[in-house]
Amino acid sequence: MFDPSHLGRFLIVVGLVVVGLGLILVFAGKIPWIGRLPGDFLWRGKNVTFYFPLMTSLIISVVLSVILWLINRR
Repeated sequence: MFDPSHLGRFLIVVGLVVVGLGLILVFAGKIPWIGRLPGDFLWRGKNVTFYFPLMTSLIISVVLSVILWLINRR
């Protein structure tokens, strides 16, 4: 049987994630260390620049995993 409470929880979580991403995009320029952590790779060639934010991605992944784990706990 379809339980609408599951859909409601899912929509709340998706909404919180969208709001969180929006806040990150708004305030990303004001946080000087984001994207410039040790472990973020930057390679500049003559005509090409390659940037891979490995450490920033790992930290964001851990933070989001903890937040979603806390939300999903019962």
